[in-house]
Amino acid sequence: QREFTQKKTFTSWINSILAKHTPPSVISDLYTDIQQGHLLLDLLEVLSGQHLPREKGFNTFQCRSNIENALTFLKSRSLKLINIHVADIIEGKPSIVLGLIWTIIFHFHIEELARTLACTYNQPSLDCSSGVDSSPKASRKAKKSAKIKERWKMSATKALLLWAKEQCSLHDSINVTDFKSSWRSGLPFLAIIQTLRPGLVDLEKAKARSNKENLKEAFRIAEVELNIPRLLEPEDVDIMNPDEKSIMTYVAQFLQYSRNLPESEEDMQERIKEAMSWLDAQEKKLSKLLVDTENETYYQKYKEMMSFMETFNQEKKPFLPVLSSKRSEAELSEGQQQMRDEWDKLISQIDEWKVKLDQMLPSPLDSIEVWLQEVEHLQAEDLPDLQDPFKAMFVFREIIVIFKGLMDCFDSHLDTLQSFKNEDEKNMPLVFPEKLEEMKRRLFSSIRFTNSNTFLEYHYGLCTAIANEVMLKLNIWDMKYGTKESVESLLENW
Repeated sequence: QREFTQKKTFTSWINSILAKHTPPSVISDLYTDIQQGHLLLDLLEVLSGQHLPREKGFNTFQCRSNIENALTFLKSRSLKLINIHVADIIEGKPSIVLGLIWTIIFHFHIEELARTLACTYNQPSLDCSSGVDSSPKASRKAKKSAKIKERWKMSATKALLLWAKEQCSLHDSINVTDFKSSWRSGLPFLAIIQTLRPGLVDLEKAKARSNKENLKEAFRIAEVELNIPRLLEPEDVDIMNPDEKSIMTYVAQFLQYSRNLPESEEDMQERIKEAMSWLDAQEKKLSKLLVDTENETYYQKYKEMMSFMETFNQEKKPFLPVLSSKRSEAELSEGQQQMRDEWDKLISQIDEWKVKLDQMLPSPLDSIEVWLQEVEHLQAEDLPDLQDPFKAMFVFREIIVIFKGLMDCFDSHLDTLQSFKNEDEKNMPLVFPEKLEEMKRRLFSSIRFTNSNTFLEYHYGLCTAIANEVMLKLNIWDMKYGTKESVESLLENW
């Protein structure tokens, strides 16, 4: 069922892209039509805006060459094509073809759109449902290279989910937590349509209808009114465990639509003016709060920060569209650039406030916080390029040595957190329970990261290095070396 749904969804998505090619082309059967390589190159040309080399014929050699050109292009974009080989595509193996198309959709469609949300969602505590996280990651990430951002920052999947969540949050009791069963009722699709084009949907009537009726209505309105291709059918979504990739592909089209909504210059200037006024008020409120709480206890300061952030996260909702619109520096007007500068300034002040609060944690929590920040800082460092396996292997080894040194303190820090008596001599709490829970969460996150990411990549690099060296030797060992003794000597030397 999942494979069938993906094939249908991906085919529809590809055809919506191929319609823009000159001349337009169409896929009838994904598994067979992709085997020649021509349609695959057509797809990549439209998505990238580049002209790709190709063989014009259709014999086996020319088809193979076209597919190789497509895969080479994808690799040049730093896409990891794991277990995707030319021979498997020529054979039309379903799992391989679907894996390849999903890689293309995720990179060119979902990630590209998610980058427009990066400025909004990579700031601290912008997820209204989350607690206050005093991790130093957010303030450092803005200074990292694009490669580190892709590795460590919020994933495109989560950014897309947060966007969908915000569109739905404007309508009571409609919530999404994933790209699976959350969409089964059809209400989230309708809520997003209502947010993007108010008046097209009656949500109160929709709540009384069946799932299939709502899904059918949502897909119809999206296609007719928003010109969003119908990639799904009600029966694809109204099941126990809908296909996540298919729903993500479809939802991303609504984000694309929101990015293309026309807006008059007058309306934009008015929204910028309102956002600037709100940012100015927030900055004054924050400055006053810092002065008023200067002589307060850590507990009281943290309480005031939580109160401020809760209000801040609620009040920012109406301004998110204008704060995240036209993310390219070249496209920003003077007013938009000034607004972005003010936003960055405010976020920087919030970061500094959190850092100072962390430094005020009562002992021994202060030392645990320092340890957590060291671990998180190491996680935020760029990992070596595996194109040079031996160099990567040695760098990974150094990283692991540092990690192991830090992890030697893990058990003691965990014991300290779990046994920490959170009250002073007057039986008043020293630290907010939410802060203790946050520190525990970050503590376990650090050990999970170490085990699942760095070690795996290290061993991947190590195995790659050894495999490359073995292949190098095997490629030159293609002639007889004479006596048994000379071969043994050669092997021993190697």
